[in-house]
Amino acid sequence: MKVLAAMSGGVDSAVAAARAVEAGHEVVGVHLALSRMPGTLRTGARGCCTIEDSMDARRVASQLDIPFYVWDFSERFHDDVVQDFVDEYEAGRTPNPCMRCNEKIKFQALLDKAIALGFDSVATGHYANVVEGPHGIELHRASAWAKDQSYVLGVLREDQLRHCYFPLGDTPSKDLVRAEAAERGIEIAQKPDSHDICFIPDGDTRGWLSDKLDREPGEIVDESGAVLGTHDGARGYTIGQRKGLAIGHPAPDGKPRFVLSIRPVSNQVVVGSREQLAVEQIAGGRFSWAGEPGIDLAEPFACEVQIRAHADPVPATARLAPVTERTELTRKDATHEVIVDVDEPLLGVAPGQTAVLYIGTRVLGQFTIDRSRSVANPSGEGEAAHDDSQAETLMKETHGAA
Repeated sequence: MKVLAAMSGGVDSAVAAARAVEAGHEVVGVHLALSRMPGTLRTGARGCCTIEDSMDARRVASQLDIPFYVWDFSERFHDDVVQDFVDEYEAGRTPNPCMRCNEKIKFQALLDKAIALGFDSVATGHYANVVEGPHGIELHRASAWAKDQSYVLGVLREDQLRHCYFPLGDTPSKDLVRAEAAERGIEIAQKPDSHDICFIPDGDTRGWLSDKLDREPGEIVDESGAVLGTHDGARGYTIGQRKGLAIGHPAPDGKPRFVLSIRPVSNQVVVGSREQLAVEQIAGGRFSWAGEPGIDLAEPFACEVQIRAHADPVPATARLAPVTERTELTRKDATHEVIVDVDEPLLGVAPGQTAVLYIGTRVLGQFTIDRSRSVANPSGEGEAAHDDSQAETLMKETHGAA
């Protein structure tokens, strides 16, 4: 098999490429240049896809004695990932750039080019498995749930999965991968995993966004619409935020208020009680399926839903239905949406996050959350919210690098 090994410069992709060579495949290594600032260096475990990573990937390819190339995808990455990130925040959503990168870059632009050049598959260092099921190709969790990365691959379609090769899917732990790299003499065996958003290597997402988005003063209101105060820019707030609201007077019950939602059209920040943060239903109209589902999606079906890369899956019931309820964040072109009712309340939910559906270990598909329904306010507007204890970590959890 002719394999294009996507080599990020990390230990996972290095070992994946080595295993592909050892399996007897004809392997060519490629590193994707995604930054428009090629001189940028990583700082510790922050960022990825830097010039340092490119050099690490080249050294591993040389050691494996395989051809190696650097492909410049920086323009595509800027348009499909970075600009999408900005646009989503401007629309009042909290996007996941790693999902968009996998969807648009690693398994669309890269895969399309690989197939055009005659490659049979693209190998990456993701921890997941592709198997042939009763209805066709399927994506499943890795054997090591602690390192499982099937969540960030939930955007892949059947035609893409047929050309995916994940050599690490059955590896029980990351420690074993590092040990294997050391045994193979790969110098980056102990290189730290990347964290944060690759195009914001200092980790200051709010500061980065402040340079990209306009700030317009507006109102802070409760769910009834009563004006409680003002803000200097709704996009500067995080759903679940408690501090810095500067309302000036306490709630009637004396308890803290939390940001429940952001209304981009009216430029309002909606606040409420902690009890209103728990969510019992989520829905979204931007969805895809990781292979033929093999079930009647219009009928409610039992599943599990995961809303962040490192979150625990939650038992739920889902269905695909026509859009009958729209909010400011509902996509205008959406005619149908995936609706999920969870068996236990979800925390840490924000519009723009990706919800991945599982049946057992199988990834059924995914959707981008447009709206949700609070446990405390089931007849409310259906806007998403999350607990203040996660307000500072929501961005990193949502964007968590795979």
